Formats: sequence, structure tokens, C-alpha cells
Amino acid sequence: MVIALHLPILSILMGLPIFGSFLLLFLRGTGISQAATARGIALGVSLITFLLSLVLWIEFDPSMTGLQFEERANWMPGFGVSYHLGVDGFSLLLLLLTTLLTPISILAAWRVIHERVSHYMLAVLMLQAAMIGVFVAQDFVVFYISYEATLVPGSLLIGLWGGPRRAFAAMKFFLLTFGSSLLMLLVLLYAWYVTGSTDMDVLLHTRFPMTAQSLIFLAFVLAFGTKLPIWPLHSWLPDAYGEAPAPATALLSGVMAKAGAYGLLRFAIGMAPDAARHYAPVMMILGVVGVIYAAIIACAQTDMKKMVAYSSFSHMGLVVVGLFSLTTEGIDGALFQMVSHGIIIAGLFFCVSMVSFRAGSRDFAKVTGVVNYAPRLAALAMAFSMASIGLPGTGGFVGEVLVIFGALHVNVWLALLAGTSMVLGAIYMLSFYWRVMFGKLSGAVSVLHDMTRLEMAVLVPLVVLTLWMGFYPTSFTRVFNASAHAQVVTVNAHEHALASAALPVVLSRN
Repeated sequence: MVIALHLPILSILMGLPIFGSFLLLFLRGTGISQAATARGIALGVSLITFLLSLVLWIEFDPSMTGLQFEERANWMPGFGVSYHLGVDGFSLLLLLLTTLLTPISILAAWRVIHERVSHYMLAVLMLQAAMIGVFVAQDFVVFYISYEATLVPGSLLIGLWGGPRRAFAAMKFFLLTFGSSLLMLLVLLYAWYVTGSTDMDVLLHTRFPMTAQSLIFLAFVLAFGTKLPIWPLHSWLPDAYGEAPAPATALLSGVMAKAGAYGLLRFAIGMAPDAARHYAPVMMILGVVGVIYAAIIACAQTDMKKMVAYSSFSHMGLVVVGLFSLTTEGIDGALFQMVSHGIIIAGLFFCVSMVSFRAGSRDFAKVTGVVNYAPRLAALAMAFSMASIGLPGTGGFVGEVLVIFGALHVNVWLALLAGTSMVLGAIYMLSFYWRVMFGKLSGAVSVLHDMTRLEMAVLVPLVVLTLWMGFYPTSFTRVFNASAHAQVVTVNAHEHALASAALPVVLSRN
């Protein structure tokens, strides 16, 4: 780790987008020149951040289960709060997903966002900085601040540049996610009161009483499950995803939703392992309900973007099933699904945006026969559609299969019901693709033209990554497999400890 040992690389990764935001905040000029400068600054900063994050990928040791690239400094030592950063197998790929999708989303917004461009790019960079903070924070206070900080730029991206109902969607998104996060603050205060520290290493190795664990687990499920979202905490999703501009939706769905799943794995399971095992069947059932419910709703949609939004919700149900199978295969599958879904769903939102931007409509009935005028767009949209339904050879297949294998160790019926995501996904996704791309020519489609070089630069890297994850999945699973196995061992160790503690009581009664 030659480079990373001599640089506070994680602080630099967080600091670069913040620095770029300040440049945009004080950007002078008007009109086209200011917009061009703002786009250039945002793209340049985000590309540098992505390239620097690749250092972590190159120098990461997948055989280690602990933290790497750690940074620690006293912040409020009298209160047990420190500036503690680090990454492990759980967080590395999610960090890379964040740094990858940000510059791609900026490129996707190049010709879509025309008003207050500098402010839009500022919000995107602030969202990137906050998301990086979520995945590298190893102190509960730093994590909480970063997690809450995502709400401000996320809400602004919806409320200022969204559709006709953007104000309502942004307010609903903010209030529901912020309100649920207050429960996490209560857990933070309780954990600090008990341990005198907010360092995650201390908290994750503290064995809280079962009653306390149950309350902690419930609070985390509500806090992280709202942002994921878990059924029935999803009411904000159709409005927010439907109203936000597509490049922003790609970040909200591709990256921000993963913060909820990451929080469940890191905190709900990590801090309350006994409660997690006790309530795992309930969580898996909620995940299966989310898979089926969202898929059925997606089948009934006539709006392309809302169909993709419900598709995203359905796939997040699979992540919940995998996490709470509490098996190495299930957690591996959930993590793989989080990364592959982030890439695939971003590609789908970008394709929908490119079609609707040209045709002026997102309605299936009004936009048909796209392949006749935009064959390259149709071909790339097919790649993402097939990946979404889990076609072998794509990233979507590997994650879903691993989740189902993990669920089989728990309950065959739950595994089979979770597997319906492939069947239902094929129904709505193939219907969407066939009607839009190969349906009868409509008047709206006659004005379409094929993809520009800029749009190719947005979609082609995502297609390459999707195929890479499908044909060479071990290059990704090796990153988090050791951490997933260690997490399962830890949860099982807690279960055995509880059984051993209960054994003398049973014997005395006999």
C-alpha cells in the first residue's frame, strides 16, 4: 500500500467534491459561459475523485476482514468522538460505485439541465461527498452527519430541477427520511451513554442486552429501511424517482438507496446480532413482499420512468432477503446485487431519459418503434433490460442467484418466492422493451435521432461493467467475501453464546 500509506486518501476523497462545491459556489459569470464552466469543474473534480478511488481498489487486500486505509484523529475526546475513517470489504465497492456514477450522471445531465447549472452541479458534488462519508465513516457521529447530509442535496435535486410535482415529492422525501433517521440519533445517544464512545469498533464489539438490541434493531430498520426502501416504508419512492431529473434519479436509486442497505448490514446486524437473527424471518418476508408487490405494480405502469422506479424497489427487496438470510452466500449476493443494481438501474434511467427527452413523453402508448430511428440506443437499452431480469452473463444474474442460494439455507418457500423476481421482472421489462423499441411507429418517435457521442460515453462504460460483472464475478466477490463470512461467524457466535448461557438454566429446572 505504497500510495495509500503516505496519503490521507479517504479524507482527500471526501474533500475533493467539497472543494469543487466551493468553487461552484463562488463561480462568477452569466449565461452559457458560466454553465459551461460549472459543468467542466464538476466533471473534472468528479473524474479526479474516481481515479483516486481506484487506488483503493488496486491496493486493497481482500484477505483481510478488518479496516484498511484507516485515518484517525481526536475530534471531541472528552465525549469519546473521533474523526475515524476506514474501508473494508463491505464499503469499498459501494464507495467505488459512488465515485463512478457521479461523473457519469454529470455527463448525462450535460444537455438535460439548463437552468441554474452551477447550483445543480454543486448539489451533485455535495451529494457525492456525503455518500463517500457514509461509506468511509468509522465513528457513529461522523456516519450520522454524513447520512443526514445526503438529504439536503438529494431534496434539492428533486425540488428544484424535477417535474411538475417536484415540491411535493421533495418535501415527502425529506420529511420521511429525516423523521425516520431521528430514531438512529436516539440509538447513537443510548450507545454513547452505555459505552462512553461513538467509535464503531467499540460499538460493534459491545454486547447489548437482548431487550436493548430489539429496540436498536427496530430503530435501525425504520431509519435505514425508509431510505432503502423496505416495504411498506416506500411511499416516497414513486414521487421522488418520478419527479427528479433522470441523472439525479440515477444517483438516488443507484447510490443513495445503497446507503440504507449498507446501514442495515453495518449497524442493524452488526450492533444487534441477536435481534437480527431473531427477527430475520420477518425481514425476509418483508423483502419477499417488496419483491412481488413492486413487480406487480411495475407491470401495471404506463409511465416508463415509474416502471423503472418500481423495478428498482423490487430488486431492493432481494437485497433485504440476502442480508437477513445471514449466510455467506446471501450476504455476498446482497452486496453483489447492490453494486450491479446501481449500475443497471442507472443505465435504465439514462435510457428512459434519452428516449423521453427526444420524444417529449414517457408514456408507453406514445413512444413506440424507437429501434427504427435509434438502433444504437435500442441495443444498449436491451443490454440493461436483459441484465435487469437476470440474464446469465450479466451482473444481474449473479447477485440474484447468490441471494436465492442463501435463502435456500433458511427456507425453501421464501427462496422460491424471492426467485419470482426473475419471472415477474421478465414480464414487465420485456413488455416495456418490446412496446417501446419494436412497437408500431408513432408520430413522436419520428423526430428521434440516434445517440450522440456524449450519450455513448454515458452508457457504454455501464454496459461494459455489467458484462464484466456477469462474466468475471469473482473480481468483485473476492473483495467482500471474507468480510461477509466474518459477519456470519460473528452472528452465529452470538447465537451459540446465548445458547450456552441458557443451558445452566435449563439443567437447573430439570
